[in-house]
Amino acid sequence: MDEYGSTGEGRAARRDEAVRAAVEQGLLGPDTPVVGLLDVTGIRESAAELRAAFDGVTAPGTPVLHAFAVKASPLVPVLRLLREEGIGAEVASPGELALARAAGLSPDRTVLDSPAKTPSELREALALGIAVNADNPQELDRIDGLMLPHSPKGMGGAPMAVSRSPLGIRVNPQVGGGSIGATSTATATSKFGVALRDEGAREWVVRAYLDRPWLSRLHAHTGSQGIPLSLMTQGVAETYALAEEINRRIGRPQIDTIDIGGGLPVNFASDVTTPTYAEYARALREAVPGLFDGRYGLVTEFGRSLLAKHGTIVARVEYAKSAGGRPIAVTHAGVQVATRTVYVPGSWPLRIAAYDAKGRPRSGPEVVQDVAGPACFAGDLLAEGRALPLLDQGDYVAALDTGAYYFAHHYAYNSLARPGVYGFAPDHSAPDRAGGVRFATVRDPQTLASIVAESGGAHAGALTTLHASGSG
Repeated sequence: MDEYGSTGEGRAARRDEAVRAAVEQGLLGPDTPVVGLLDVTGIRESAAELRAAFDGVTAPGTPVLHAFAVKASPLVPVLRLLREEGIGAEVASPGELALARAAGLSPDRTVLDSPAKTPSELREALALGIAVNADNPQELDRIDGLMLPHSPKGMGGAPMAVSRSPLGIRVNPQVGGGSIGATSTATATSKFGVALRDEGAREWVVRAYLDRPWLSRLHAHTGSQGIPLSLMTQGVAETYALAEEINRRIGRPQIDTIDIGGGLPVNFASDVTTPTYAEYARALREAVPGLFDGRYGLVTEFGRSLLAKHGTIVARVEYAKSAGGRPIAVTHAGVQVATRTVYVPGSWPLRIAAYDAKGRPRSGPEVVQDVAGPACFAGDLLAEGRALPLLDQGDYVAALDTGAYYFAHHYAYNSLARPGVYGFAPDHSAPDRAGGVRFATVRDPQTLASIVAESGGAHAGALTTLHASGSG
């Protein structure tokens, strides 16, 4: 946590210094009009706060794995930084697993969750010893088939597992949705997991563990963003109660680990971090005390809450114009970097900060104006009717809290290039350096040649060679 505590003042000050330094050092300018910036100090602080929050409520010696949801920021240097801070990886595709491995994440600190795992994905995970949460009965049948059928028999007559992978089942406690339907994963009809309140489902889950002594985990995830702490806590409580029931039915502690997922919401209205990991951990401890008494290991899968507050998209104002009496700042940041915000602004609004041409916070009276992106459709707006100091050509705008699910998830509308991403930290070794900030490249800006290659440039004549069979 910075010297200002959870108010975010230290984070805002670092951000302002980084924007100014990016302009002074040439990362931002007429030829590089949009970049993503990551606050390395802030990321380290969030990781430390997460570890401390759960260390403060769990019994001594309890194994706890905090596995970062790679989908929130699929960038290898970010995963390597988090690994250094004691954070593992939760992956949901072969691509995310490849990124985690490239970052040096070990199998024992990796969890595979996905509703559509192929046989080859499962085979690879089992061979590596990666934890796997089966999403549904058909997937569990598929895992059964990957176990050696002739290995020694275990309890219940099931084949003993030959993999080092910790295996479990994902359940849907069906406790309800939050304010954003698309990110609510514990609704009655959610596509994820085994729906516990459906007829016969709970007994099927219990029987699955009775028949498979190698199933040792139970997993649930209530949702992401828009989910109140009370609902998240209820989802965990339902999962814990099921684990207790299964272990009682079996007569021994077969389930030894509960994966509570992630989903801690982020405050996008200010720099204040709320809710905090400590608040969530305390709420869980109060509602589900048995979860922390040392009988169960814990896995968490936080993503947005670790990264969002520490990322900023900064874009140059290419033109300042007006229409219908309203000023419009036309920038280089729009739907390609902020897809959710542009298409569903009511659910995903972003704060906008204004900077002058030298990267300094812009002052002056606030004027209601639009901040538009570069894409060729009218709705490409980062902010509509927003009160900001009047932006002028050559100024910069910053979309705040964009460290997760924004510049790492490019949407190639109009074949707009992916921006470069840079991490930053205070440069105490060189106080005279521009801005007193040091940058490191996380991802290079996309080149035009790359855009052509990804768009089939190597196969330019492929379609012209095809003719209808028997024509002419």
